[in-house]
Amino acid sequence: MADVVVAGAAGRMGCRLVALLHEQRDLRLVGALEAPGHPALHKDAGEVAGISRLNMPISEDPDSALGKDRILIEFSVPDASLAHLRLCARQGGRAVIGTTGFSAGQRDEVERLAKQTAILLSPNMSLAVNVAFHVLAEIARLVGDDYDVEITETHHRFKKDAPSGTALRMAEIVAQALGRDLTKTAVYGRHGLPGERPRKEIGILSLRSGDVVGDHTVSFGALGERLELTHRAHSRDTYARGALRAARFIAGASPGLYSMQDVLGLA
Repeated sequence: MADVVVAGAAGRMGCRLVALLHEQRDLRLVGALEAPGHPALHKDAGEVAGISRLNMPISEDPDSALGKDRILIEFSVPDASLAHLRLCARQGGRAVIGTTGFSAGQRDEVERLAKQTAILLSPNMSLAVNVAFHVLAEIARLVGDDYDVEITETHHRFKKDAPSGTALRMAEIVAQALGRDLTKTAVYGRHGLPGERPRKEIGILSLRSGDVVGDHTVSFGALGERLELTHRAHSRDTYARGALRAARFIAGASPGLYSMQDVLGLA
């Protein structure tokens, strides 16, 4: 039995994690965290998640919730996730992080912390999306520079970062497969008269609409045809179930930085 602590337990993803953890036989919820001042503090995590009372109050004290061999699962904001990862490294815990929007410096710190403890970091915990990551590189290599690459992503109106971490990862995979420097070829939206499309440009477009859980499409277009790879998430449960699978993996992992590709045996 692995002990799990959910950070952001009153959020959209946190509530689904709490609810699904309640159904697991090999994973046990032992802590629920929220930010200081959050209106759900001290309420029962189960009731907040819309299931039965769990006698698990939501706390603002990560020092007491996190501990040796406990697995943190978090979908929140970079600063909070980093603070919790520092605690995990110091106390001998482990972590599954679905937070996106890390800066380059913050990502470097995550890599340093992973030398002390096992951390799984993924911009998307969906198993199907991670299969898409795997095949995208092969598609890009096969079609080559003759096909224009455009990536579109749509999320709910409450999402804070853009483009999504998933769209950025898709762009990184394609750029690497084609030998391109994404910092020089990425274009984030277009306006006015940008001129004819450069051959090696990678377009990344973000849409925010209503309650869309997450749609991603990578389009490879040439004169006469277009190939599209699309993933649509119908429920946050797909991410939550992926995170629980990741927790099972990280429970037995040595210190290091992992991704869902490792969970699926695709790394």
